[in-house]
Amino acid sequence: MNARRVRTALKGWGGVGAMAVVCALTAVFALVLPLAQSRGDGSTGTGGQGMAKGVQTKAEECPAPQNQSLAPSGDQNGATVQAIQKRGYLSVGVDQNSFRWGYRDPNSSSEKVELEGFDIDLAHEIADKILGDPNAIRFHAIPTNQRVPAIQRGDVDMVVRTMTITCKRLEEVAFSSPYFETGQQVLAPKTSDITGYDDSLANKKICSATGSTAWEKLDADKKAGKLVASADIKTTVPNQLDCLVRLQLGEVDAVVTDGALAASQAAQDPTVELKGEPFTEEYYGVAMKKGADDLVRRVNQVLVDYRKDGWQKSYDAWLKASLGASSGPPAVTYQ
Repeated sequence: MNARRVRTALKGWGGVGAMAVVCALTAVFALVLPLAQSRGDGSTGTGGQGMAKGVQTKAEECPAPQNQSLAPSGDQNGATVQAIQKRGYLSVGVDQNSFRWGYRDPNSSSEKVELEGFDIDLAHEIADKILGDPNAIRFHAIPTNQRVPAIQRGDVDMVVRTMTITCKRLEEVAFSSPYFETGQQVLAPKTSDITGYDDSLANKKICSATGSTAWEKLDADKKAGKLVASADIKTTVPNQLDCLVRLQLGEVDAVVTDGALAASQAAQDPTVELKGEPFTEEYYGVAMKKGADDLVRRVNQVLVDYRKDGWQKSYDAWLKASLGASSGPPAVTYQ
């Protein structure tokens, strides 16, 4: 089964109470998160000032954005990679409240609640291959709509945060080859009469994250008349988890987000479920600064090796419970 196909009946992990704990942790760790944490069951980017000039990808020249990345290379002598090695650590933008992707488990028995999840494993792997130490990382919690600005400002070397590769974003940042396939889906209470991304959304309040591909799809479809006119899409939040809380509080009727994230949210609350099938095809990539071509190529080489030895282990540890068995990482084509 492809990773983007998810089951609609999932075991719960907690409700509003668990969400309150996670939201409180989010407020505490909202800034820089320097960590030297232990690795998860799987394993683990960075930008900076690259010398090579990146290819300027225009939307009209980008029919398959997931196939626009540079060919992999194991070369460690590029200016961006060298700068990271000289500094001694990788600066990575992540999420800390996406269950099983990048989050802090409030039920953890350890004294220090570490960041963990599928994206966190990948970040550790990149640090290990570039710096020889999987824990040579400083994590930064970044809201959805701040992922691109954080890279452009140089606040982080890279973002590993369920970030979809799109033609529009390729004009602003560089991406690795894809490491996960997903698609937009609707999440709603099990008792809801919503059946999917269709006319059942009439007169419903829909929540999405600001700056997300979900919001872009909703907005575009509303303007094009592809989404029922009476659907209310005005509710937007900084992070996807906030949509789940709004749904639990009855402030919205549905959430639209990547199916992989929606499945994780359903795993947190057994009263909600995925409605209908994915209605887009999307791919996550590691985002880096434009022009840092040596880093992009190095990360792509890390991904080549990780897909063979590490990806499946991390998937089984974090995502299999909510997404089911996977047919493996997506196929890759380079520009």
